[in-house]
Amino acid sequence: MEQLKQKILQESAIVSNDVLRMDSIINQQVDPSLIMEIGKEFAARFKADNITKVLTIESSGIPAAFAAAYLLNVPLVFARRKQTVINDPDSYVERVPSFTKGMVSDLVISKQFLNRDERILFIDDIIANGDGARGVVKIIQEAGAELVGMGIVVEKAFQAGANYFREQGIRVESLVKIASLDSGEIVFKD
Repeated sequence: MEQLKQKILQESAIVSNDVLRMDSIINQQVDPSLIMEIGKEFAARFKADNITKVLTIESSGIPAAFAAAYLLNVPLVFARRKQTVINDPDSYVERVPSFTKGMVSDLVISKQFLNRDERILFIDDIIANGDGARGVVKIIQEAGAELVGMGIVVEKAFQAGANYFREQGIRVESLVKIASLDSGEIVFKD
């Protein structure tokens, strides 16, 4: 997506050779027009796959996942990042580390929202090492649902996350792949 690449070049900030801050694009401030274009792209790529639900992780994945779910006309479910007193006690829970947050958290999804008849599209904003995505995949498997594929807004191709899933035979569709952030420069991979 050329529009997304241009926005990344204009508005993101390189924090280190491993971290790209995209707060003004997809993480804290959201451009609704761009998010709807992202949703259209994911919906087009997975249109023929009979998706029954879109799944993401709170909070940064929600806008892109919402746009895709809206255009696919299916519900959106998101994994909460921690257990609270209002969580359904009958929930799937996976502990996962977060690369960008530098901490371990729980991913929690109420069992009422996932069942074995589901065909799931997992959408995530950024994939680095893939730890959060691995937790979601485990929950999908535990529910007996089918993971149809993963839609990733930005793949850090220099980290192992997306390739791990490809090696497992999981379809991964990344809208933008970043090959490197070395020397303070964003290099895209075709």
